[in-house]
Amino acid sequence: MNNAEALQILGEELARFVARSYAELARLAELDHVETYEVRGPSGIIYQIEIQTFWDDPREKRVIRVLGCIDDGGIRACFPLGQDVLVEPSNHQK
Repeated sequence: MNNAEALQILGEELARFVARSYAELARLAELDHVETYEVRGPSGIIYQIEIQTFWDDPREKRVIRVLGCIDDGGIRACFPLGQDVLVEPSNHQK
């Protein structure tokens, strides 16, 4: 797996996901929403991406954590690369 390419793709996918409104992200967090899909990188490698949306603190229900993982289906599927973003209502654009 090309780690640099995978992290670039994952960062772009997380940014696209977090661009949604806070209200929509909160609705997804309530459901512990998970999306899984594949993306072909510039190198031709097919990566599997999983993005989870959940409350960072389930008791408080204010800050949303969006967690993304990526792997190429090989051994990295057991140890995917990951990144996360915290979304608060006060600093979210929408």
